[in-house]
Amino acid sequence: MKTHFEIVGVLLMVLSLIHIIFPKYFKWKEDLKSLSLINRQMMTIHTFFIALIVFLMGLLCFSSAIELENTPLGKSICFGLGIFWLIRLFVQFFGYSKELWQGKRFETTVHVLFSFLWTYLSIVFLWTAMQ
Repeated sequence: MKTHFEIVGVLLMVLSLIHIIFPKYFKWKEDLKSLSLINRQMMTIHTFFIALIVFLMGLLCFSSAIELENTPLGKSICFGLGIFWLIRLFVQFFGYSKELWQGKRFETTVHVLFSFLWTYLSIVFLWTAMQ
């Protein structure tokens, strides 16, 4: 499992860095103009903290695979992370409208890739927790 944790670690750190492009890619400057200052800032600040925690999850997986796999605390952390990513997988299908991706080549590709990623993360963490 050490290799899987290292792969997960790299994937999560890359995912966190992708958040850097969100404001420009999703045109937040224009789209969020109509929001109040607090709501605009919450979008930016929450995105930063989501990216930070995802990066730290990745760093934990990459640097502490043995501990995650072989200690009671590690297994508890894996259980929590497994539940987190399993819920994220369900949100992928039930939280976002199909209109956002269905019939659009790039968006469908991203939807499918992230569905596989959330599944992989859920399996790695929950499998480890149950061992």
